[in-house]
Amino acid sequence: MAAGLFERIDRPRRLPDEIARSISEAIYSGQLKPGDRLPTEQSLSDQFGVARTVVREAVSLLKYDGVISSKRGVGAFVSDVASRSAFRISGACFEKRRQLIQLLELRTGVQADASALAAEARTAPQLADISRRLAAMADATTDGQDWAANRLDAQDGFYRAITEASGNDYYVEFIAMIERNVSDNLRSVAIKNAMASEWGREVLEEHRAVYRALEAGNPDEARIATRNHFERAAQRLANRADIADV
Repeated sequence: MAAGLFERIDRPRRLPDEIARSISEAIYSGQLKPGDRLPTEQSLSDQFGVARTVVREAVSLLKYDGVISSKRGVGAFVSDVASRSAFRISGACFEKRRQLIQLLELRTGVQADASALAAEARTAPQLADISRRLAAMADATTDGQDWAANRLDAQDGFYRAITEASGNDYYVEFIAMIERNVSDNLRSVAIKNAMASEWGREVLEEHRAVYRALEAGNPDEARIATRNHFERAAQRLANRADIADV
């Protein structure tokens, strides 16, 4: 086949990325200064000629990038340079967030079935190991500045131990494949999303519900509790940008 038969197709930038870039340029050029209030959502929508939902996502990009801050019921304001975030969540990260959601959706059913098998097949030592990993996950929430990474590692260990307790090597191999994909390609984004999410008592209770079902040897409850966690995790990830705050 002759070289150069096809021309390269450049992927168009997403509209929220374009709007975020335009607002950023206005800020860095001095047209918008620290402390200035951004135009209203409706005004930006009219100026850019896009839907308000597109404006919301663009402002959310800037908010998580630390370029702007928001006050509920008041509006969005240009942040002081000194208060801007040390790390950047770019449009590419939002694409990777979509990939994380897809992996969570892929994992949900398999992990739920593995938990159901583990509820029946787990041994006492395996249950004790799962319990220790659950405790490590709870401890990681207050474990210094690296708590998000520690929490993710502890959570992976918790569900890996459950999968191994299922006694099905194919489940173990499949879940390991998903974990490698996240570790190799999406880990930094997963950590950033964890840092920007509410990982409090509610999420820990989801994991504890899984453990209680395993402890009780109830496969149906183990399946339901596991599915509940992963479905909620995907939803939390999709809803991470708090539209009400923008």
